[in-house]
Amino acid sequence: MEEWHHERILSGQRKIFLYRWHSGASDYFIWNCHQHAFVIAGPMPRPRLVPEKNFPGYAYLPGKYPHPVRDPLGHSYQSDPLTVVTVEESLSSHVFRWGIDLFNHGYYWEAHEAWEPLWHAAKRSAQHRLFFKGLILLAAAGVKIREGKRVAAARHATRAAALFRQVGLLPSRLVEAAIGMTPAALAVEAEAATTFPTVLRDPTPGRRPEPVFDFILAPNPRAADLLGCAAGLS
Repeated sequence: MEEWHHERILSGQRKIFLYRWHSGASDYFIWNCHQHAFVIAGPMPRPRLVPEKNFPGYAYLPGKYPHPVRDPLGHSYQSDPLTVVTVEESLSSHVFRWGIDLFNHGYYWEAHEAWEPLWHAAKRSAQHRLFFKGLILLAAAGVKIREGKRVAAARHATRAAALFRQVGLLPSRLVEAAIGMTPAALAVEAEAATTFPTVLRDPTPGRRPEPVFDFILAPNPRAADLLGCAAGLS
């Protein structure tokens, strides 16, 4: 994996300290200490958390491509099911991080499918269940934005934001460690994505999808021990 470095910088008159992460060639994203969120800052490819897995051949859109699991031509037809993990392990699991990879790179329907088993398995934890449901709705909003269905996208994003704010009322910071921003910040990003939607280019056959969100989910490396301790309590 690439070695990423960071430097502390100051943002204009608002005096917001930012951390600029880069791998030597050019900036990729910035950690905004005021908003507690990663925001896109440069042209580098978005990072991978599970680089050993290949992305699907296409990002599914209803009516445009074969259904991934129902159609014999689908990119995940008769594929092996995802590994089941416990709720205590979920936020540090490969399943969860594979969903982050899919989401960050614009595979929103596929991210929804990756996270749904985690939501079903989180019956014993209100925080995890609310959080995963919010992510599923946010991924659904991404699909609707790409389809040009703004009303449906706003409905999903608003519901997701409400769930993230509920998560933020709970005392644990495990979610913040897992995605690199507070649930409250993610709620703001969810709502902003449909209030000021990204202008998308026409898709090019054979190329990866264009992400519709201008933020990324990325585990906070400083909080890795916190996630590890949580998994060790299971």
